[in-house]
Amino acid sequence: MLIGKAKSKYIRISPYKLRPIVDVIRGKRIDKALAWLSTCSMKKVVPVTKTLISAFSNAKNLNAKEAVMEKLFIKEIKVDEGPVIKYYKPAAMGRAAVQRKRLSHLEIVLSKIEDKGLAGK
Repeated sequence: MLIGKAKSKYIRISPYKLRPIVDVIRGKRIDKALAWLSTCSMKKVVPVTKTLISAFSNAKNLNAKEAVMEKLFIKEIKVDEGPVIKYYKPAAMGRAAVQRKRLSHLEIVLSKIEDKGLAGK
């Protein structure tokens, strides 16, 4: 049962750098995912944490009784590619080299834990 979701668009971090972090917290309870993210001291963890807190807040606004951190888990989390900012830098022998700054779109969907087997994750 879908409880809450949130999206972050145009994150200025490459999706290739965000996906390993997202893979670790996929399927975990929100309190455990936030605890794991708070121990990482990397710049790329900040947008994931903010989006997860936003998804929990959205769930709390929609269903105040069911939105408890211990009873919600990350049902779906995905990182998609956004637009690519291209710019040129000087290269050897008078040429110009194309530089690409990749952007990401992040989407998190939360759901309620219904099976006792998922409660320990």
